[in-house]
Amino acid sequence: MPSDPIIRDAGPDDLDAITRIYAEAVENGVASYELTPPDKAEMQARFDGMLEKGYPYLVAQAGDVVVGYAYANAFRTRPAYRWIVESSIYLSVDARGLGIGRVLLDALVERASALGFRQMIAVIGGAHPASIGVHRACGFTECGRMTATGYKHGRWLDTVLMQKALGDGGETPPDLDAYPGTLFTE
Repeated sequence: MPSDPIIRDAGPDDLDAITRIYAEAVENGVASYELTPPDKAEMQARFDGMLEKGYPYLVAQAGDVVVGYAYANAFRTRPAYRWIVESSIYLSVDARGLGIGRVLLDALVERASALGFRQMIAVIGGAHPASIGVHRACGFTECGRMTATGYKHGRWLDTVLMQKALGDGGETPPDLDAYPGTLFTE
C-alpha cells in the first residue's frame, strides 16, 4: 500500500468504507469508547450532521480503496466553544504504521485553520501510544490525562487530551460575524 495516499473530502460513496473502518476500531481498539459499532444509517446521520455545520471530513484513498478518514467536529456545543474543534482519525488495519495518519491529521489541521477555527483538541481513548505520537508529530501538546475513564475489553482505560493552536490561536479576538463565529449562537 502506498504511504502517500490521496487526501480528499469525504463523500456519501465513502460511507461503506468509513463504517467498516470504524466498526473494526470499535470492536478491536480503544480509540473509541463505543462498545457496539453503529450501522451505516447512523454513520450517515453523523456524517450529514458534521457537513451541515461546515466541519471538515476527509478520507485517505490508496488506489481505489479508502484506507482512513479524519474529521473535525464540535468539541462542545456551547457558543463560547465554537472556535474549538475535536479531531478524530481512524485507519484501516493495513494502513496503520505507514504515516497515513500523519498525512490525514496535517490535512485536517490545515483545513480547520483555513475555516477559522482557533484550537484543535484530540481526545485520545486508551491513551493509545500511536495516536499520541502522531498528534505530537503534528505539533499537539498534552494538556491533560483522565485516569480510568473508559472500561473496555475488560480493563480500565485512560484518556489523554492534546491541544494545538490553529491560526492566531488565542492571540487575537475572533471575527464574531464569520464562520465559525456563527455556530451555536444564542
